[in-house]
Amino acid sequence: MRSLRVFESISVDGYFTDAHGDMSWAHTHDPEFDDFVAANASSGGELLFGRKTYEMMVSFWPTPIAAQQMPVVAKGMNAARKYVASRTLAQATWNNTKLLTGDLVTAVRELKATDGPGIAILGSGSIAAQLGEANLVDEYQFVIVPIALGGGRTVFSARRPLKLVGERAFKNGNVVVTYAV
Repeated sequence: MRSLRVFESISVDGYFTDAHGDMSWAHTHDPEFDDFVAANASSGGELLFGRKTYEMMVSFWPTPIAAQQMPVVAKGMNAARKYVASRTLAQATWNNTKLLTGDLVTAVRELKATDGPGIAILGSGSIAAQLGEANLVDEYQFVIVPIALGGGRTVFSARRPLKLVGERAFKNGNVVVTYAV
């Protein structure tokens, strides 16, 4: 059975977007953190997005600008097998992308039961919340960005005990924590 991991940037007060849906605060870079992101992008896993995150990703990663600014990450993102969960998207045009149009929980449960690499949900807070509620998430990896938002959206809708299995602090103030369910 494959593992399912949520990879989400969150504020120190636990939100993945602010009260207006803005996530621009989550994109702080420095060479050390960029190397961490590049290593993740080259890990060989598969990716799962919701429609909104997919549309953001496909508008950047397959472009020449992405290849110039972050070549290792762009190569990994473009090569990875990707799934996009959507009831409204007619087609997924990014290479190596399969559209999941049916019941999300059923589709992901079936996907996890197949052989293959681990799957990471990038962003896609509502997808992460739904799959967490269905007990399909095996691990949460949060990039805690040193900013307090005072409100917004969280990936959790109920109490969920987690076990810390890893942490790493970066010079830019980001802290990556990994929790097993």
